[in-house]
Amino acid sequence: MMFQPNFGCTRRQMIRSLVGGSILLPGILSDLVASSASTIAPVDPLAPKPPHFAPKAKRVIFLYLSGGVSHVDSFDPKPKLIKGHGKNAPNGQFLKAPDFEFERHGECGTEVSDLFPHIAGCVDDIALIRSMRGDHGNHFEATLGIHTGSVTVPRPSIGSWASYGLGTMNRNLPSFVVLAPFLPYAGEQVWSSDFLPGCHQGTRIIPSAEPIPNVNRRLDSAELQKMEFNLLQSFNRKHQLKRPTDPLLAARIQSFETAFGMQMEAPEAFNLDEESDATHELYGLVRGARLGFAWQCLVARRLAERGVRFIELIDTGANRNWDSHSDMADHRRLSYNVDRPIAGLLRDLKQRGMLEDTLVVWTTEFGRTPFVEKADNKGREHHASAFSSWLAGAGVRPGIVYGKSDEYGIHVAEDEVHVHDFHATILHLLGLDHERLTYRHVGRDFRLTDIAGKVVKGILA
Repeated sequence: MMFQPNFGCTRRQMIRSLVGGSILLPGILSDLVASSASTIAPVDPLAPKPPHFAPKAKRVIFLYLSGGVSHVDSFDPKPKLIKGHGKNAPNGQFLKAPDFEFERHGECGTEVSDLFPHIAGCVDDIALIRSMRGDHGNHFEATLGIHTGSVTVPRPSIGSWASYGLGTMNRNLPSFVVLAPFLPYAGEQVWSSDFLPGCHQGTRIIPSAEPIPNVNRRLDSAELQKMEFNLLQSFNRKHQLKRPTDPLLAARIQSFETAFGMQMEAPEAFNLDEESDATHELYGLVRGARLGFAWQCLVARRLAERGVRFIELIDTGANRNWDSHSDMADHRRLSYNVDRPIAGLLRDLKQRGMLEDTLVVWTTEFGRTPFVEKADNKGREHHASAFSSWLAGAGVRPGIVYGKSDEYGIHVAEDEVHVHDFHATILHLLGLDHERLTYRHVGRDFRLTDIAGKVVKGILA
């Protein structure tokens, strides 16, 4: 093979020469600049970053109830659905009345069913959205949608976007933590960073006696542990200098740093022994218990106190969840697990002054049908055309109801909130403009809200 000298021509000069007269030149040069910039690894990808504007929330606690909570049995009362029970629905099927009774609560008078009596006692702090709409009626796709904005292809989770946009407030703990006893629909993609740097991926914590296995150090002293870690990282950094564009290598190095920090701080964060009996009672948590949603909620408050940016709590997994096809009475069993802990979390945050800068989000992937195929059906099917979610805390107007579904709860009738709008609003409260929070990948800029989404200003304080 004949050696071909490059005569001092760089890659950039060669491309400019080849396409100098082409309309492709601006786009190609833009990609080259982005590529060159990406080869310079940031000193600290988790370093705190300034928001786009003054935020209302410093952190988010994202409560996700897996399986599809029925809106017409929980937060969206429909008197006509009760009167029309067993009669033909507009689509030819049969209307089904709610299995639970609604009452007004708080000074605001928001109606909530007896499925959530403890949360009902907190409605004066809640902005309830009754006009949510998703894009898919299957669990897998809808779960992806409520977490990533996409129902078709993998995309980064909203928690990863928050971590990428703002960095961490505590280097000794992950910026994005997921407390999940079981894998949900869509599995680990729910908290994946996908094309974002791997350090922004969620860290899953499984409620148990040892939520983070092997986190306690094995060496005799913290100083010896630190010396060993510094030596290891010096070798890692030298290795990285020869491979500055390897994102997986950068993520692995970052994971070592996070793991070292967690050994210093995580055991204390997950130790509930110092919490008072009154606090345990508030959450409905038996002292010494290491399982259940009450444990998840109390741990979430402790992680929020310690600077974790985004904390997600998932109550169940892909089985034995809110997917009540056979009998809506099963909603009662599931609500018993989450109702008191969620109310306890809201009250605890409020009495500690943390609700002022903590955004609490409650959602599910879709609702359930106000109609059934057979008049005597006890359960309900999937329903993405209208469902309910709510927010509380930092920057949210308390004690309001936003939007409405139609008289039967089948379609959105007023002030629709698409999943993209929901995400745009959460980012806005964190001080992030959803249209400016982008990441360049495969030649284009991606964002959580794709090419849609608008901030729901009607729920902002």
